Amino acid sequence: MLNPRQIEAFRWVMQRGSVTGAAAALDISQPAVSRLVRDLETDTGLTLFERRGNHLLPTPEATLLLAEAERYATGLAALTRFAADLRARRGGRLRVAALPAMAMGFLPRFVAGFLEGRGSAHVHLSGMPSHLVIDAVQVGQADVGLAAAPPERPGLTIESLASHAVLAAPAHHRLARRRMVALQDLAGERVVALSEPSIFSAHTDALLADIHHEVVATTPLSGIACALVAEGLGVAVVDPFSVGDYVGRGVVAIPLRPQVDVRIALITSAQLRPSALAREFIDAFRVHVASQGAWLRASARAGPPLRPPPAP
Repeated sequence: MLNPRQIEAFRWVMQRGSVTGAAAALDISQPAVSRLVRDLETDTGLTLFERRGNHLLPTPEATLLLAEAERYATGLAALTRFAADLRARRGGRLRVAALPAMAMGFLPRFVAGFLEGRGSAHVHLSGMPSHLVIDAVQVGQADVGLAAAPPERPGLTIESLASHAVLAAPAHHRLARRRMVALQDLAGERVVALSEPSIFSAHTDALLADIHHEVVATTPLSGIACALVAEGLGVAVVDPFSVGDYVGRGVVAIPLRPQVDVRIALITSAQLRPSALAREFIDAFRVHVASQGAWLRASARAGPPLRPPPAP
């Protein structure tokens, strides 16, 4: 293995054209530069300079070696920057898997804000059903997962996120000006229902079971339910994350009474220590979810809901 200090001295001699210039650039003595260059010639078995008095004339081999040395220096500089970014949490790679309710709008907006000012940081975002999110974290294909809260599972750390369902209603609906809607207020309403089996949908169906309403459409995805609401088809009980893309576009989001827990969890491996970037992502995401809840509570106090808070 060649000594990096030898290569550095060689590069500066080639660039400055003299030992004197290289010594000034490296802030070392001229004899130290000469010794490093001689040692490099010995270690490589190459004659890199012809010595004529006080002058060094590069050989063809020196010119060819310089091209490789520059590539080495460029790669080393990039590695140094990358390490600095990691240290300052501006670099690294993070793999996030999320159920569609998060992955289609709420999470991408958050990721875009999170990456601002983070240099070489890279986030790979995948959307998939909750059971596949859990599997991806368990087998190491994702660093962070967002899924419908599963029961306790060996090897995983599961943290429930405090989030509650809202009523998505057309902007000109009779309930649209309400600060809060009781489930009983849905009596006689046309409802877009979620068909995907989950704890959330099962709980919602149970709460609405004794309230007369007309199910006019079903869909497995809250985002599709919100799109149908925007078209005036009916109202829908959905998570507070999917509705954000439609608030202000023909849809209002109104808090419900009693509260309906959405039961979404943040999932990480219990076996692997998360990277600094992952820890910062998780901390910031908790804050953002909490701000979503604060926005809904403020809407309930102040009047008709407005657009959700932007990602930090």
